Amino acid sequence: MEPGGFLRRLAALLIDWALCNVIASFYADPRVVPWPPVVLLIIVNTFFIGLFGQTPGMFLARMRCVSIFDGGALGLPKALLRAVLLALFIPALIMNDKQRGVHDRAAGSIVVRIPPAGR
Repeated sequence: MEPGGFLRRLAALLIDWALCNVIASFYADPRVVPWPPVVLLIIVNTFFIGLFGQTPGMFLARMRCVSIFDGGALGLPKALLRAVLLALFIPALIMNDKQRGVHDRAAGSIVVRIPPAGR
């Protein structure tokens, strides 16, 4: 398993953040009420990573977030912990040599690249 890489992970997060801002703008102005996109980001990350191992942004960046122990999906409780720490942003920047942020280490996860088709 090859780690996702910082720039690829950042691109996936920015895609997810943009989607959350667009969706949240239908019911609240993010310039006036800043918390709805953050809550939506936590919900989206919890649901998609917990059940499928990747968010829409990760899908486009060709990455998956899997359990470090068995390579499977994290499940909703661990994905929620990871999402809350990710929303704080700073834990995601504190990475170890395997490019696992504090949010990944706390949830027992790792973000890996998906190999191109045919490999």
